[in-house]
Amino acid sequence: MERPRNVFTVDLEEWFHVCASGLDALRPENWERLPSRVVLTTRLVLDLLGEMDVRATFFVVGWVAERNPELVAAVRRAGHEIGSHSHLHRRVYELDRESFRADLRSSVRALTAAGASPISMFRAPEWSINDRSLWALDVLTEEGIRIDASMAPVKLVGSPDYPRYPHVRNTDAGPITEVPPLVADRFRHVMPMGWGWGLRMSSPQRILRTIEAANRAGLPAVLTIHPWELDPQPPRVKLPARLQFAHYFRLSGFGRRLKEVLRHGSFGRIGDMTPLSGT
Repeated sequence: MERPRNVFTVDLEEWFHVCASGLDALRPENWERLPSRVVLTTRLVLDLLGEMDVRATFFVVGWVAERNPELVAAVRRAGHEIGSHSHLHRRVYELDRESFRADLRSSVRALTAAGASPISMFRAPEWSINDRSLWALDVLTEEGIRIDASMAPVKLVGSPDYPRYPHVRNTDAGPITEVPPLVADRFRHVMPMGWGWGLRMSSPQRILRTIEAANRAGLPAVLTIHPWELDPQPPRVKLPARLQFAHYFRLSGFGRRLKEVLRHGSFGRIGDMTPLSGT
């Protein structure tokens, strides 16, 4: 069977898993009092992927796995693979080595208890492994993580100088493979084309052209969505301007546009890709 040329990933989290620690209502100690939407929205994602016959990589927040182990089981039954998206969805560069290690271990325990073992992949909340937190790659490797998907080659959360293709990074604990998301050069800037507002704002045709250009260069395109982006009735909270834009911009009709991309592209799990050097 021909391997898919590109990767589809899902950051499985609640709608309130926003990196906005300054907002009291969204602090972890208040999460239990907020309405949960993750089961509904993840089922929508699973239905969409099933309809399109796409297998994906789900990066799951450990806090969600603790409370919804049956959801993790449903993801696995559908043929998707699972990695960690941290435990409490905190930016890595706001932690130190040991608090990051503790959070990672908590997430792995939660995912393992939900039947998703072994865990060898990780994605940081808000692409927060960058020049401020490269030490996290050492911790990940020490903890048995072999693939990281946290470093975005865009200025706002990472650096345009980061490679745009899967590559091996050497750490003091050994090699780790980095799998970055899809970006494109537009308006003299590097833009996020494979996730968030960049994916939602762009027409399916533009996304597919960008994917095709990457494939012609011999590179896989990595797309990422969140279940809350498919919520037909997304809860609304007032966020700081940048997060407000990133979280709510052009949610309407996103599922329909995404279906067009999946229909005309070739997507699979990170583990389905041609083996990467060093993994």
